[in-house]
Amino acid sequence: MKRAPTASESRHMGRVAALGCVVCRNLGFGETPAQVHHIREGVGAAQRAPNWLTIPLCPMHHTGPLGYHALRAAAFERMYGATELDLLSQTLEELYGDRK
Repeated sequence: MKRAPTASESRHMGRVAALGCVVCRNLGFGETPAQVHHIREGVGAAQRAPNWLTIPLCPMHHTGPLGYHALRAAAFERMYGATELDLLSQTLEELYGDRK
Protein backbone atom coordinates (compact mmCIF):
# COMPACT_ATOMS: atom_id res chain seq x y z
CA MET A 1 0.00 0.00 0.00
CA LYS A 2 1.37 3.38 -1.03
CA ARG A 3 1.47 6.00 1.70
CA ALA A 4 0.64 9.65 1.22
CA PRO A 5 3.60 12.03 1.07
CA THR A 6 4.47 13.85 4.28
CA ALA A 7 4.08 17.62 4.38
CA SER A 8 7.82 18.12 3.89
CA GLU A 9 7.88 15.66 0.97
CA SER A 10 4.95 17.49 -0.64
CA ARG A 11 6.73 20.84 -0.24
CA HIS A 12 9.90 19.40 -1.75
CA MET A 13 8.08 17.88 -4.74
CA GLY A 14 6.24 21.16 -5.29
CA ARG A 15 9.56 23.00 -5.38
CA VAL A 16 10.96 20.39 -7.79
CA ALA A 17 8.02 20.80 -10.18
CA ALA A 18 8.22 24.60 -9.93
CA LEU A 19 11.76 24.54 -11.38
CA GLY A 20 10.41 23.55 -14.79
CA CYS A 21 11.74 20.69 -16.89
CA VAL A 22 15.43 20.11 -16.25
CA VAL A 23 15.95 18.58 -19.72
CA CYS A 24 14.27 21.49 -21.51
CA ARG A 25 16.44 23.95 -19.57
CA ASN A 26 19.59 21.97 -20.38
CA LEU A 27 18.62 22.01 -24.07
CA GLY A 28 18.14 25.79 -23.99
CA PHE A 29 14.33 25.75 -24.28
CA GLY A 30 13.87 27.75 -21.08
CA GLU A 31 11.28 27.03 -18.44
CA THR A 32 8.55 24.57 -19.33
CA PRO A 33 5.91 23.23 -16.95
CA ALA A 34 7.09 20.08 -15.20
CA GLN A 35 5.79 16.94 -13.60
CA VAL A 36 7.65 15.17 -10.81
CA HIS A 37 9.55 12.07 -11.97
CA HIS A 38 10.71 9.60 -9.30
CA ILE A 39 14.09 8.36 -10.45
CA ARG A 40 14.31 4.67 -11.34
CA GLU A 41 17.99 4.21 -10.47
CA GLY A 42 18.38 1.52 -7.82
CA VAL A 43 14.72 0.55 -7.48
CA GLY A 44 12.92 -2.59 -8.61
CA ALA A 45 10.49 -2.72 -11.51
CA ALA A 46 7.37 -2.30 -9.36
CA GLN A 47 8.92 0.07 -6.83
CA ARG A 48 9.07 3.83 -6.64
CA ALA A 49 11.99 5.86 -5.34
CA PRO A 50 11.42 7.99 -2.25
CA ASN A 51 9.69 11.33 -2.82
CA TRP A 52 12.99 13.10 -2.13
CA LEU A 53 14.58 11.47 -5.20
CA THR A 54 12.61 13.33 -7.85
CA ILE A 55 13.43 15.45 -10.86
CA PRO A 56 11.26 17.87 -12.87
CA LEU A 57 10.36 16.68 -16.36
CA CYS A 58 7.81 18.13 -18.78
CA PRO A 59 5.20 15.71 -20.14
CA MET A 60 7.24 15.14 -23.34
CA HIS A 61 10.43 14.27 -21.43
CA HIS A 62 8.54 12.30 -18.77
CA THR A 63 5.87 10.16 -20.44
CA GLY A 64 5.90 11.32 -24.07
CA PRO A 65 7.51 9.44 -26.98
CA LEU A 66 10.86 11.13 -26.25
CA GLY A 67 10.49 10.75 -22.51
CA TYR A 68 12.11 8.62 -19.88
CA HIS A 69 9.30 6.08 -19.61
CA ALA A 70 9.17 5.51 -23.38
CA LEU A 71 12.90 5.48 -24.08
CA ARG A 72 14.10 3.81 -20.84
CA ALA A 73 17.36 4.67 -19.12
CA ALA A 74 20.04 3.90 -21.71
CA ALA A 75 18.32 5.58 -24.66
CA PHE A 76 17.28 8.58 -22.53
CA GLU A 77 20.89 9.02 -21.36
CA ARG A 78 22.22 8.80 -24.93
CA MET A 79 19.63 11.24 -26.25
CA TYR A 80 20.03 13.88 -23.53
CA GLY A 81 23.61 13.30 -22.35
CA ALA A 82 22.72 12.89 -18.68
CA THR A 83 21.72 10.11 -16.32
CA GLU A 84 18.87 10.38 -13.85
CA LEU A 85 21.48 10.78 -11.10
CA ASP A 86 23.10 13.65 -13.03
CA LEU A 87 19.71 15.34 -13.31
CA LEU A 88 18.91 14.64 -9.64
CA SER A 89 22.21 16.21 -8.59
CA GLN A 90 21.51 19.26 -10.76
CA THR A 91 17.98 19.55 -9.32
CA LEU A 92 19.15 19.33 -5.71
CA GLU A 93 21.94 21.84 -6.34
CA GLU A 94 19.45 24.28 -7.86
CA LEU A 95 17.06 23.86 -4.94
CA TYR A 96 19.43 23.67 -1.98
CA GLY A 97 22.93 24.58 -3.19
CA ASP A 98 22.98 28.07 -1.72
CA ARG A 99 22.07 26.95 1.79
CA LYS A 100 24.66 27.28 4.50
